Amino acid sequence: MSRTALNRLSTSFGHISSSVNRVSIRMSSEYGVRQIGAANTLEYRAYVEQNGKVVSPFHDIPLFADESKTILNMIVEVPRWTNAKLEISKEEPFNPIKQDIKKGKLRFVRNCFPHHGYIWNYGAFPQTWEDPNVKHAETGANGDNDPLDVCEIGEAVGTVGQVKQVKVLGIMALLDEGETDWKVLVVDVNDPLAPRLNDIEDVERHLPGLIRATNEWFRIYKIPDGKPENVFAFSGEAKSKKYAVEIIHECHEAWRKLVMGETAASSDAYNLSILNTTVRGSKGAISTSDPTYTGIPADSRKPAAPIDPSGTFFQTLMCIVGRNLKLTVTPFTVSKSFFISSASA
Repeated sequence: MSRTALNRLSTSFGHISSSVNRVSIRMSSEYGVRQIGAANTLEYRAYVEQNGKVVSPFHDIPLFADESKTILNMIVEVPRWTNAKLEISKEEPFNPIKQDIKKGKLRFVRNCFPHHGYIWNYGAFPQTWEDPNVKHAETGANGDNDPLDVCEIGEAVGTVGQVKQVKVLGIMALLDEGETDWKVLVVDVNDPLAPRLNDIEDVERHLPGLIRATNEWFRIYKIPDGKPENVFAFSGEAKSKKYAVEIIHECHEAWRKLVMGETAASSDAYNLSILNTTVRGSKGAISTSDPTYTGIPADSRKPAAPIDPSGTFFQTLMCIVGRNLKLTVTPFTVSKSFFISSASA
């Protein structure tokens, strides 16, 4: 898609009227969650449903929530203030949300002072894909093979699998272990501040410090796990809504090529499920009578399981951000020292 075409598309992102808000509320009520098992377990899955039928949050839920394309759908993977690293499973049929695993243990992000867990409702845009086969001209790095990440900054705490209607405000380009990992800043259209938040400069005006906190969070959150500090493209600058819209359309087009078979869904590096029930002409389209679909488990939700401290330590672990500060922690049976420097401290 040409930049001229992208610019024409981007002009549709404007001020959201109260009547459109009412439409978005109705759309949100169509969606629910089919939970399998208990949170904080390896078996836990959260399938997204629409009108009681399982849909893929990667492929079936439309990117745009209204015909004029002023509102987008996002799927909440991680509610604000929580630590479990939940994400859409790209490999499993119909892409349920599950907790990430490392070395057989459930993953949790650490509390890095002064932050607690994720500092926004964190999730993804449906029908987008950061193509790992394509190097972005301005970041110099290939895509990270995920749907486009979203940070929703409204005041309401979301729920796992919730489908929110949001307006785009800006974007940041994290370079995560050598891959381009875009982070789109959005706000729920029903948030009290939404009418006053229309571009990235409005975020700093009405929520001063949030952009800086977002930059810091992404830079440091992997350090307690022994990894180096992340870096950003564009010297950490948060780009405008117009730029964000262009990236969204690029990733939407990459997703289209994926589900239509123009880009391979499997390679030596990845094996993606493109199964869906709504994308006409796509290589992964199946009927709801297909055994793969009818075999999706019924809801079997259980209360959240206790968190196993042997693999997480997040409840007692904090890392201090600042110049020449060092914290030694001994959670349970593991001793670790973390030194994190920050020029902004």
